[in-house]
Formats: sequence, structure tokens, C-alpha cells
Amino acid sequence: MRKLKLQMQISLDGFADVEKIGPNWDNEIRHFSINNLKNVDCIALGRNTAEGLIPYWGGAAKNPKDADYKVGKAITNVPKTVFSNKLKTNPWANTSIIKGNTVKEMKLLKLKKGKDIIVYGGCAFASSLIKHELVDEFYLLVNPVAVGRGTPIFSSIEDNLRLKLVKSRPFKCGTVLFCYKT
Repeated sequence: MRKLKLQMQISLDGFADVEKIGPNWDNEIRHFSINNLKNVDCIALGRNTAEGLIPYWGGAAKNPKDADYKVGKAITNVPKTVFSNKLKTNPWANTSIIKGNTVKEMKLLKLKKGKDIIVYGGCAFASSLIKHELVDEFYLLVNPVAVGRGTPIFSSIEDNLRLKLVKSRPFKCGTVLFCYKT
């Protein structure tokens, strides 16, 4: 079975609202993000995240002078699956739309042959996947900022979620990666 990897930026106090956290990327994090895609052949996204992420990284992939060019190319080249019951048409290349029950459809996607699947954020989408114990690996990029309030991705769990730390890595920009497995 394929592994589902969740890579998210969160604040020091555990909130995942990127607009509050602000970008804290450097070349080390860009390199990590590219390497984290090496065993992936599907990026899974909720509609809200897809509407911002796909165009942003697609634009970066078209501009070799953009600092995010290499990450943009890597993300753009991986097929994407967007979970949405609202989209009537598919506006993106290299992307498929899955309608229906997200939990059931993600379980089916994990059973298909292929490499691992990665999810990039979307607070509600990620929270739902965590609640239903679908995430196999967490790649939490903890930013050196406390925001005080926002959207936590772990608020939907009903019991303790025990994780095993397999790697941690500080980046020069102050962000720290914590990689956990279930």
C-alpha cells in the first residue's frame, strides 16, 4: 500500500494558517521539498489549496529566474489529485478531480499501485485525513513564529495520536522540520 505523507508549514504554537505564518522558505527548505517528492507520484489536495497552489507553482515553474523555479518544476511535473464535490470542470493540466467521500476515496487511492502520495496543507483537508488516521508520515515544518490563534490541524482527533519521531532538522532560516511516522 502507498504511504500518505503530509507536508505542512505550521507555527510554533501549532497553527497552520499560512497567511498568518508568512513565508519562511530558504534554499535548504526548497531542496528538502524537492527531495521529499522523489518517491511520490501523486500530490493530493483539497479544492481550496489547489486553487492557490497549482497556479502559484505552475507560474514559478515557467520562470527560471524565480527563486522557486526548481520547486515549481518538481511540483508541476507530479500528477495532482484534487478532492472536490464543488468543481464542475477541471481547470488544471496534469490534474484529476475526485468527487465523493474523501475518506473512502483516499483509502482507494492509497490502494492503487504506485509511489507514495503527498498532501500539501489545506487545514480542513489535512485535519480530516488526520482524524481518519490516513496519514502515514508527517513532515511538519515548524516556523519560528507564534500566532496565538488560528486553525490547528490536530483539533479533530478524538484520541491521542501517538507518533514516532524519525527525523528532525533545523534550517538556517529558523524553521525546524519534524518528521513523524504513525
